[in-house]
Amino acid sequence: MSHNIAIDGPAGAGKSTIAKIVAKTLSFIYVDTGAMYRAMALYMLRCGINPSDSESVSRECHNVDITICHENGEQVVLLNGENVNGQIRTEEVGNMASAISVNGDVRKKLVELQQILARKADVVMDGRDIGTVVLPDAQVKIYLTASAHVRALRRFTELQAKKEICSVTEIEKDIEERDQRDMTREISPLKQAEDAVLLDSSDMTIEQVAQTIIDLYQKKQEMENDYLCTVKRKKRNEDHCS
Repeated sequence: MSHNIAIDGPAGAGKSTIAKIVAKTLSFIYVDTGAMYRAMALYMLRCGINPSDSESVSRECHNVDITICHENGEQVVLLNGENVNGQIRTEEVGNMASAISVNGDVRKKLVELQQILARKADVVMDGRDIGTVVLPDAQVKIYLTASAHVRALRRFTELQAKKEICSVTEIEKDIEERDQRDMTREISPLKQAEDAVLLDSSDMTIEQVAQTIIDLYQKKQEMENDYLCTVKRKKRNEDHCS
């Protein structure tokens, strides 16, 4: 049986960074579902598809093959066989990904691929609806968030490092608008799963957040091992008595 850790939360909360650390520490496979949606978004942008044209989005998504593999310990996202790691992290692609993620056909295709990956291996998966839709039976579920302003500052720092001209105010506005879209969409809206642990990373370091998740997983494993030992011991006693 594979073990799964689901990390959900809004844009800019640090899900991908944290998930990678947790996966590496626990020797799990990291599956960045957001990257899969971004790859789909990149394809739509290349085709000149308007995200509000749901029929075109539904039609074109069936022509897309998105595969995740790992090379030298790094996740590689392949869009129709092309490595698009360096092209899917722009604001334009991110906004398109948020817009087309409401499309049922897009979500169905990508969710199926994500579930196949999770059945085959121990994975840490992050996104918007992992704990609620994709991996409802995950051993550990986390809802990772932070204030919109903190998330905007983080994104601003990233873009500045890439020499991109940007505004904290505009980034924060985009984040708030994206949150609204993600939380109110009809299909698989962003929300905290009932059994998920809420983690606000606004005042936490990356290391603190990652360690908290690792501790939660290890505690869960200890509880499951104790339960299995109890069941086995009870069965041995029953067999002995009979």
